[in-house]
Amino acid sequence: MAFWLSFIFIIGFVLIHIFSKNMKFLKAVPRSRLLSIAGGISVAYVFLLLLPELGDFQAELQEELEAGFWKFLESHIYVVAMIGLALFYGLEQMVMSARRRKRKGLEERSSTGVFWVHIGSFALYNAMIGYILIRGEYESLWGMVFYFIAMGVHFITNDKGLRATHKEDYDKYGRWLLAAAIFLGWALGAVTRIEELFVSFLIALLAGGIVLNVLKEELPEERESSFGAFCLGLIGYSFLLLLL
Repeated sequence: MAFWLSFIFIIGFVLIHIFSKNMKFLKAVPRSRLLSIAGGISVAYVFLLLLPELGDFQAELQEELEAGFWKFLESHIYVVAMIGLALFYGLEQMVMSARRRKRKGLEERSSTGVFWVHIGSFALYNAMIGYILIRGEYESLWGMVFYFIAMGVHFITNDKGLRATHKEDYDKYGRWLLAAAIFLGWALGAVTRIEELFVSFLIALLAGGIVLNVLKEELPEERESSFGAFCLGLIGYSFLLLLL
């Protein structure tokens, strides 16, 4: 049952990437209230489900590494989450730097290279989400449902942001690559099983990446985001998660 449910959900993720451009009622500027609600939902999922799960992984990781070189670190798994946030922050800085150079009339080739680095990074991000969909530890099938909802609205938010940044290149190449990446991540999880320790690292990287990707879409002044809508998504989804 879990396998077929994950298959339905992965098809849902693929369709979101392919057809999100048709959701013209979701404007990036000024920011649609629905996108801010989606951001709140994703952050609620990170703090109420992913981070507590990382706490359990941390206990296991401590046993694995207590005799190793990294023994001096007390919160290994949270360091990975922090690295995930830092990686995506660095990626956004690279993209903004390329856009500034383009506005100054420097060569187009550099911005093309940045596009592929940017999309390639999000392809890996999507592959992680697809893998965790089928290999994540859920207390019940409802846990998978809540994961699908949180990641689905997160994909819609990411798609809007990437499309605003890369325009035609995203629709021509990016969305197809991201759709393929998430399916390949799921397919890899369907035929292989990696160490639980490695899965914990993937979840930690994902947690850091989600927080950064949500906030970088919400915070810019020109987006005219709604704090009230963000809180509505955050509080409403938190309530649902606490009922799990």
